[in-house]
Amino acid sequence: MANLTANGITIEYEVLGSGPPLLLVMGLGGQLVDWPQPFVDQLAEKFTVIRFDNRDIGLSTKFDWTPPPRSAVLKQRFSRKPLEVGYYLADMADDAVGLLDGLDISQAHIVGMSMGGMIAQSIAIAHPDRVLSLTSVMSTTGNPKVGGIDPKLIVPLMRRPPATLENAIDESIWMFQRISGPHWDETTHRSNQAISLERNFSPDGTARQLAAIMASPDRTPNLEKLDTPTLVIHGLADRLVVPSGGIATVKAVPGARLLMLPDMGHDIPAPRFGEIIDAITTNTNRADVRLATT
Repeated sequence: MANLTANGITIEYEVLGSGPPLLLVMGLGGQLVDWPQPFVDQLAEKFTVIRFDNRDIGLSTKFDWTPPPRSAVLKQRFSRKPLEVGYYLADMADDAVGLLDGLDISQAHIVGMSMGGMIAQSIAIAHPDRVLSLTSVMSTTGNPKVGGIDPKLIVPLMRRPPATLENAIDESIWMFQRISGPHWDETTHRSNQAISLERNFSPDGTARQLAAIMASPDRTPNLEKLDTPTLVIHGLADRLVVPSGGIATVKAVPGARLLMLPDMGHDIPAPRFGEIIDAITTNTNRADVRLATT
């Protein structure tokens, strides 16, 4: 792993494999090590895979503005009162492009998961010349009418204790028990979370990222203007970003394709790694065909 300065911050990153560049953009509170390693290794057999810590997480730059309370963020969906935030998803998209600049990569395939899908969409909107193809996984458009959390989870979430070093792993397990699909494994998750926790613990960073999500505008009008080979992947069992988010995304982007998996929640199920990677590869090939005909 290494780091570089981009967009005014330090970004921790890792590069694996060989082939066309493919940038992985992680979701809310996730570090680069939270991508399933077997999934990354399989991608690295076909691509030069770049994964990184978003701002405020992992070993990248942390900010110091005070995030709004969790209750205020969760209620924001039902209120017209804007959240006061120090950055937006568009700033995080600029971080990712700055990382590509620092690595001297002019264009890349972009794959984003959850919040990372929102960031990936924002990259394609603001920097279309840098994006060869877009894959948006378990994500949504920013339209508050779609892709929200299962309403039955809101009250239990608001009642959960604040994250601490002592309870972080158990709280993560509590959450993923409720949002993952049937292939999620608690033992593997616990082991992976221990690795992440030892690397970094930044609950305020997660809170700031969540506020940035909620404060960012609806991307639908700009998604409708994209001319980028786009794949949308979503799980029918997702309760954190319900499937309407993926459906709205594929409807918004001209020519987008949709892969809906019945046994996928808000996780990447191991039995589906091959199918998901094949779908991503097919989407990247659409970009190759486009380049060959221009």
